[in-house]
Amino acid sequence: MTVVVTTPTGHVGSRVVRLLLQAGVRPRVLVRDPARLAPDVRERVDARRGDLTDAGFVRAAMAGATAAFLVDPTPHTAEDPVGTSRRTGAGLAAAVREGGVRRVVFLSSIGAELRHGAGHIDGLAAVEEQLDATGADVLHLRCGYFFTNLLLSLDDLAAGRLTTADDPDRTMPWTDPRDIGDIAAARLLRDTWHGRAVQGVHGPEDLSWRRVAQILTVALGRGIRLRTVSDDDVRRTLAAAGLAPDAVDALVGMTTGTRTLVPEQPRDAVTTTPTALAGWAHAHLRPLLAARGGTGPVPGTDR
Repeated sequence: MTVVVTTPTGHVGSRVVRLLLQAGVRPRVLVRDPARLAPDVRERVDARRGDLTDAGFVRAAMAGATAAFLVDPTPHTAEDPVGTSRRTGAGLAAAVREGGVRRVVFLSSIGAELRHGAGHIDGLAAVEEQLDATGADVLHLRCGYFFTNLLLSLDDLAAGRLTTADDPDRTMPWTDPRDIGDIAAARLLRDTWHGRAVQGVHGPEDLSWRRVAQILTVALGRGIRLRTVSDDDVRRTLAAAGLAPDAVDALVGMTTGTRTLVPEQPRDAVTTTPTALAGWAHAHLRPLLAARGGTGPVPGTDR
């Protein structure tokens, strides 16, 4: 069995690689910089150096593989995120089709079921459709909001704030990427499923931003107040940071386009994963913030 793993140094991909190694599989990893792989991993994988936006590289690197874990690496800040995702997806789909890959697990997102109107998530929807047309057995993992997105807010959290443009009381799935990696690896290793399938990955519970601020206050040992801003505030901030108009639309659209979304997959024994935000935040965020010092303000809400 030859299993390809894209983005093997990412939060999900690195977990998939570890689990495949522990299962006795030597994965073929597609990576821009093999030096970023942990030394004990690098010596145990078949590393192919290249860029996932290079269709020729992807086609050659995936040739003859049995299964593949595919991720669209397009950053939200790209000049044209949705268009770049579509082009990257076309290359991935061509590599699956021409390389004879029989089984694909794709890292998608809640909101991709809308197909249009959800900002950069529309790019993931396009990749889903491209992979569906390959004839391979394809599983789309529709994941909730990543815990690790909070790592992008360390400055805000250090100042005792959690900022969102979303409805502070709307609940949605929040997910640990390690749990996503567990599901992806299990599906890659099992060859009894066929056709096109979708599986939600929802974490242990749906959370509102207000509840997240409360959880972080306890887990981090410092007051975290919730700060809500408008969509226009976000647009102005992103534009002032130099992002292209399409990137601004793609980022804001992920919030505006999914505000009333009810995930297509219900919360059940299949979609519910175990890791709670409180434990993750204590283990990962708390040490990072402790290194910065300070205690933050008392809990509250800043609207």
